[in-house]
Amino acid sequence: MKTLFILISLMHFAVLTNITLLDGTWNGITMMVCTGLFVIACWVYGMNKQEQKEKNPS
Repeated sequence: MKTLFILISLMHFAVLTNITLLDGTWNGITMMVCTGLFVIACWVYGMNKQEQKEKNPS
């Protein structure tokens, strides 16, 4: 779960940097980076969920 927090923090940092420092000029690149980080976060969540199911079969 610590990994998810780090990925979400990176997404917010990318958006904040684009808005404040770059005046929104790199919107496409920022969106691509955030989408990639979101996909990685979904994969990490899925792996953690699968690992928990294997530990505690119901």
